[in-house]
This record gives sequence, structure tokens and C-alpha cells, in this order.
Amino acid sequence: MEAIINVVLPVFAIIASGWFCGRMGLLGDGASQALNGFTYFAALPALFFGAMATVPLRDTFNLPFIADYLGATVALGLITWLIAARLFPGKGDAIGLQNMSALFSNTGYMGIPLLITAFGEPGKLPAIIATVIVGALVMPFYIAIIEYVRSDAEHRLQVFADAGLGVVKSPLVISAVLGILWSAFGLPVPVFLSKFCEILGSAAPPAALFAMGLFMVRKSFRGDRAEIALLTGLKLLLHPVLAFGMLLLIPLEQTWADSLLVLAALPTGSLVFVLSNLYGVYTQRSTGVIIASTFASVVTLSLLFNLLGMR
Repeated sequence: MEAIINVVLPVFAIIASGWFCGRMGLLGDGASQALNGFTYFAALPALFFGAMATVPLRDTFNLPFIADYLGATVALGLITWLIAARLFPGKGDAIGLQNMSALFSNTGYMGIPLLITAFGEPGKLPAIIATVIVGALVMPFYIAIIEYVRSDAEHRLQVFADAGLGVVKSPLVISAVLGILWSAFGLPVPVFLSKFCEILGSAAPPAALFAMGLFMVRKSFRGDRAEIALLTGLKLLLHPVLAFGMLLLIPLEQTWADSLLVLAALPTGSLVFVLSNLYGVYTQRSTGVIIASTFASVVTLSLLFNLLGMR
């Protein structure tokens, strides 16, 4: 019970606060977009750079952790394709977003604050590495699939070039790479820069959670509820089970192992809706999965923290 009170409830209380303020119209119509922009372009990059620049490269490139996270994610993608795509068939771009809805963890807006709350400073790095993975590999992969399905044969090589360019231009990837290079050259981080990243980066977790609450205002469960329920179950239940299976193959130190399980058990990230809305496909169902998995994760994450011994 203490795990629910001390770790999970504060996180969801901030999300609920964002939803309440948005529902009451206290912050104006552009609040969600402004706060998302602040989080994505300012606070998270400061957090990423500060974390990466001050840790040894052997911790940043924790290959067993990366292998476990990617292994569980790829396995879930294949299982989702075998099950969900057969039960709820659709066009290629919709199937891609259906698949992404089942495995795209909300590592940036929810994983980082949750792991920091649960494990303190040691929980920050695993969450940041996972966020870089989903931002630099997973999301461009699905963008490439959608663009590939929609393009003609003549322009399909350009699809992969555009997806790669999108990764290079991401502020999260840029800040992480700069931090890695800073650490690689053994450069000391000046006090003013360290304080800048600490102060601005500390705003990222609450701002991200509050932005999630704003995002959920007036969103609905319209769409196929059976499909939403299946994808939510795959995300919240099967993903951490697959992560546990990867830990049996490639063991990790305790904090990294616990972080991996929590990251896999996170609800679906809002970037799935962003892509759905951008391409005008699968919007209602992706919104439903995000909302359903976020609310259901109150229960599943609480159970997971209790299983991890956080009472």
C-alpha cells in the first residue's frame, strides 16, 4: 500500500491536476501546446544533457540493459502483429500505428518522473536511455513504415532518409549525444552549466506529467473497445512479462532490472496520438489506448512496485 501512496499516487495526482486545470479552462486554450513545447524543447534536453555529461560512458552504453529493453519491445511487436493485426485487420499504416500503440512506452513524460520518484537519482539514467531508444529507433521505424506504405516505389528510398533526418533533428537525441560527447572527452561540467541543467531539468518531470493531464481533456474512448482493451492488456501485462523473460537471458544489476520492468509496464505514450493525428489514421483508437492504459496503469504499476518489494 505504501508503494501506491509514496510512488504511484503522487505521479498520477500531477496528471490529474493537469486534467482538472485543462477541464476548467484555467490556463487558456494554448496551455497544452505551450507546456508540451517547454517540456520537449527545453526541460527534457537540459535533463538529458546534464545526466549524460556527468556519467561514465560504460553506464550510458549499458549494452545488457539496451539489449533487454529492445528485445522485449521487438518481441511484443511481433506478438502484436500476429494477434492484433489478425483480429482487427486494417491498412498498412493503421496496422503500424496499432503495433506502435502496444509497445511504445511513455518513457519521457511518465517514465522519467516515476523512476526518479521510485529510485531517486539512480533511476534517472535508465529512463533517459529508454527515452533515447524510443525516440531515435522505435518512433522513426514506425514513421518509415507509414511513409513506405503511402509512397510509390520511386520515392521509397527517400522515406528512410527523411526518417533518419528526423532523428538527427530531435532535441532529445541532440542533447543526449552532446552529453555523451562531453563525457567521452572527459570535460568537467562548469558549475553554471550544471546548475542550469539541474534547475531547468528538474522542471521536466512535473511539467511532463501536467502536460499529460492537459492532453487528456476532452479525449474519448471512441473506436473499437475490444481492440483498445487488447492493446492495453498487451502493453501493461505482456510487455513487463517479456522484459522479465529478457532478464532471465541477460541479467542486470538490481536497480537497472527494476527500472527495466517499470519502463516496460508504463502506459502507451502520447506520441502515438501525435503520429496518428499527423497522418489522419487510427486517431480514435490510439487515443483510446493511451487513455485506457494510463488509467489502468494506476493498478498495474502499483502491483508491480509491490512485487518489487517497495512497500
